[in-house]
Amino acid sequence: MTTEKHLIGPYLRRFLVQETLLDRNLSRNTQASYRDTFVLLLRFMEERRSIAPERLSAEDVTVAAVREFLTYLKEERGNGDSTRNQRLAAIHSLFRFMARETPELVALSTQVNEVPSRKTVTRTIPYLEKDEIEAVLQAPDRTTAQGRREHALMLFLYNTGARADEAARLAVGNVEMGSSPYVRILGKGKKERLCPLWAQTVKVLREMLEERPSVSAQSRVFLNARGEPITRFGIRGLVKRLVARAAQTVPSLKMKRISTHGVRHTTAVHLLRAGVDINTIRAWLGHVSLDTTNKYTEVDLEMKAQALQTTSIPVPHAEGAWGDKRNKLMAFLGSLARPTAELCEAPRG
Repeated sequence: MTTEKHLIGPYLRRFLVQETLLDRNLSRNTQASYRDTFVLLLRFMEERRSIAPERLSAEDVTVAAVREFLTYLKEERGNGDSTRNQRLAAIHSLFRFMARETPELVALSTQVNEVPSRKTVTRTIPYLEKDEIEAVLQAPDRTTAQGRREHALMLFLYNTGARADEAARLAVGNVEMGSSPYVRILGKGKKERLCPLWAQTVKVLREMLEERPSVSAQSRVFLNARGEPITRFGIRGLVKRLVARAAQTVPSLKMKRISTHGVRHTTAVHLLRAGVDINTIRAWLGHVSLDTTNKYTEVDLEMKAQALQTTSIPVPHAEGAWGDKRNKLMAFLGSLARPTAELCEAPRG
């Protein structure tokens, strides 16, 4: 008796079109990440298991095959643990979808989903101090049209904490420059958020748009040197160049690896320092969960702890030689006991 196999191709097509796009409405970046994962997986199965993509079945993608694929990503492609976990999450998601579609695949899906993610190193959040971000904002040559566009983009990123993709896709019609200026940003999961704009940001954006021959509500706000809509990769390259240029005057920048997300972190940390409550910062940045925003409070606590360590606080101690460690400790405790006892005696009458 032969066991029926389930070709993975039809499932994969429904997963990428129906599940990720129509049902879950995932972001374009997430859809692209899923697509890239399965392209790599299909090529791997063809090269290592000699199974053509059109003949590959769900049953062929065993736990052993998945583990071998993850090893291949790390050892041969040089991917880090974060990328490895990202690829594994896509595979997990596909197998959960197949299990819902075909109950016969529940057991296989359960086995594949038991392949664990690896723990990754929690890195320090990269952000810029006030003098550093000011140096980056001053880096563009604003005597040129290109420099003014670069300055406007950097100021917008710092003001809003927008992601690179959000800034790249921003349309002129989503920017309100009236008495209460704000920008409507379309973020992850097609979620919209409103972010206030500083007066200086409005001034710079208005001047930049006035230099164009024609602008419509559908026009992209930020363009590249060729006059075409800038891409998220173009924004990342611009931030990298401006940080490198600013490092010539502010040496501390040479020790930091700042991307567009680093500018986003900078916005959050500076809002927190300015006394803005954490829930407002969550809405400002477009975080779904408050837990994501709370990481900035940990950064702020670390800064406060470092500041306390630099403060010299005199410690009371007994007169004369301290002697050994035991006498030193007892003398210290004794010096604290006397004033405490006096304070504990409440006045009578």
